[in-house]
Amino acid sequence: MDGTKPAMESNAEETQDEGQESKGCSECCLKCLGGVPYASLVATILCFSGVALFCGCGHVALTGTLTMLENHFSRVTSDHATLATVIQIFQYIIYGIASFFFIYAILLLGEGFYTTSAIKKELQSDFKTTVCGRCITAFFMFLTYIFALVFIAIFCFTAIPVFLFFNMWNTCAAMRSPDSNITSPASICVDVRQYGLVAMNATPGKACGATLGDICNTSEFYLSYHLYIVALAGAGATVIALIHYLMILAANWAYLKSAVSTHEYQDIKTKDDQDLEAEARSKEGQNSSSYS
Repeated sequence: MDGTKPAMESNAEETQDEGQESKGCSECCLKCLGGVPYASLVATILCFSGVALFCGCGHVALTGTLTMLENHFSRVTSDHATLATVIQIFQYIIYGIASFFFIYAILLLGEGFYTTSAIKKELQSDFKTTVCGRCITAFFMFLTYIFALVFIAIFCFTAIPVFLFFNMWNTCAAMRSPDSNITSPASICVDVRQYGLVAMNATPGKACGATLGDICNTSEFYLSYHLYIVALAGAGATVIALIHYLMILAANWAYLKSAVSTHEYQDIKTKDDQDLEAEARSKEGQNSSSYS
């Protein structure tokens, strides 16, 4: 019996040590999870997804559009040379947008981590935010506002090819519909020259009747149309992400400013309490000296 008692005590100590270790690990995990800026994380994921959809689908859709125009609307290269150059410039811009917003979203996520930890330490009176830190938050807020306006313009611009392809899709659907009562399908045409996509003397420049129906059945048209829709959705998601970022940055800046004001008030209050305590001690010393 005496030999089993120390063994039981050692087992109890090992169990207690394991319990403390597991408790310490759980507390550490909870502390790490508490420092994650979930709002910034959600906005970053949405921004990555939106930019990826816009850039990837937009790039392929532009290539498909140029192929469709070359095969069916403008067989002479000089008639659509300007459009080919513009499409190439847009594709280079897409490369730049993808690279820039990948880096910018990472910077905003890092700013979210910094601000979240700074606010918690500020409220615990363990840390003081600097003017530089608040200025960085305000600077990111200004940049995000500008980029949100830019992407709103991009969203509106992306809606233009969606509208053009939608009209062409509806025209082909009306030709195939038995309820449309079209007596002369050959008279229904789509002329891309009126949109300024190709030169006015481009040949053929338009597609009518059965030729138009064949174009609508091509893989270039079908793929480009749906990719433009996805690119439009990606641009919209990016706008939402940037507005989300803007709200987060504005809230963080307000929290930092409020925390600084609270900290300054606490410093003044502590100093006043110390002055009152020192004054009370001096009065007590004077009273004791007078009694003696």
